[in-house]
Amino acid sequence: MNIFPAIDLIDGKAVRLVRGDYAQMTVYSDDPVSVARSFAACGAKYLHVVDLEGARDGSTPNIETVKALIRESGLLVEIGGGIRSMETVKKYMDAGAYRVIIGTAAVTDPDFLDEALAAYGDRIAVGVDIRDGMVAIKGWTELSALTCFDFCEQLQKKGISTVICTDISKDGLLGGTNLSLYADMAKRFQLNITASGGVSTVGDVQRLAEMGLYGAILGKALYTGDLDLGAALQAAGGSDV
Repeated sequence: MNIFPAIDLIDGKAVRLVRGDYAQMTVYSDDPVSVARSFAACGAKYLHVVDLEGARDGSTPNIETVKALIRESGLLVEIGGGIRSMETVKKYMDAGAYRVIIGTAAVTDPDFLDEALAAYGDRIAVGVDIRDGMVAIKGWTELSALTCFDFCEQLQKKGISTVICTDISKDGLLGGTNLSLYADMAKRFQLNITASGGVSTVGDVQRLAEMGLYGAILGKALYTGDLDLGAALQAAGGSDV
């Protein structure tokens, strides 16, 4: 299973929110590139980046920081947050992003998702952000009318290969991840599923790997020291790079 240490960006800084609440923000570093380099030094191959301002506003205010992460970290960078036009997709692809994650627009503008998929294939992933079984959009501030299972069924039929599934209720709490949700999704779908939200122990990583999941995103637990990245990489059993 692949491990994706995460950097969430606001104002060019590495931050973490609690359950996606912008009012509950902790700044962990003014230098995200140094954070990414520390992940690489531990043996990480990938980096998961979210522009939280972009997710909320549909813009790219942290594009220069993202470019620096791609250029200087030595990691394969996937980027999400506010990607709602082909112009934005191209901007990140041209910067060297390994993969672009479409969230809100995958729900609200399926034609755009189709266009991005046709242009970039497997380099397009979809973020499936889940609150109470429903898909949340616009930086988790609104609920759509889609259940997570109905949405993933649609994505699979479209030919999307990779989804990042976040249980918002678990995010940023260090209380463990939603193992039953991911086990259910792994059985239902032929998708590359990355688990996100509350992955905070080596045991979480081991259990997700045993399910055959494609990946797991590690966030707050890395920053607080509750989870050692090297130990998590070992528990995951290696990556596909």
